[in-house]
Amino acid sequence: MEPDLSKYRLEGDNSMYRLPSGLVAPVVTRAGLEDPGTADSGGAVRVSGVSIQHTPARRLWFGKVSNEPGYRSVSHHHGEAETGGYVLSGRARIYFGERFEDYLDMEEGDWVFVPPFMPHVECNLSRTKPLIWMTTRTPENIVVNLPDVADADLRDWTDR
Repeated sequence: MEPDLSKYRLEGDNSMYRLPSGLVAPVVTRAGLEDPGTADSGGAVRVSGVSIQHTPARRLWFGKVSNEPGYRSVSHHHGEAETGGYVLSGRARIYFGERFEDYLDMEEGDWVFVPPFMPHVECNLSRTKPLIWMTTRTPENIVVNLPDVADADLRDWTDR
């Protein structure tokens, strides 16, 4: 049975988001069916729940990033993408600055915004517990890996 589209009143042109049935509707990505085929920064496990890869989204990437205990990313940036993050569980550190000399620490419940093209290193401060982030980017999950920096060059990293 075809859906009755006459009962839906949408503002603007949402035709690009039509499902194969012709209906414009929310799209649910079920737990366990996230897309794991996304760029990474040296070992961070990223899965997308909302992205161009498996939903009609065209200008948004939203996913979960997991970091094992003691993990730190390679230095990287996210190109033109604005990035928002939320620490779901664990303790995080982000190094930034000309030689990654500055850092900010975060814990469960903290939010972070990383501007476009900002080189940074993401870290799990715990040596025993995983770090889980919820992350969103617009327009897409852009990851540009840069030449890495040595652990010893990251202030307070080795003696955390």
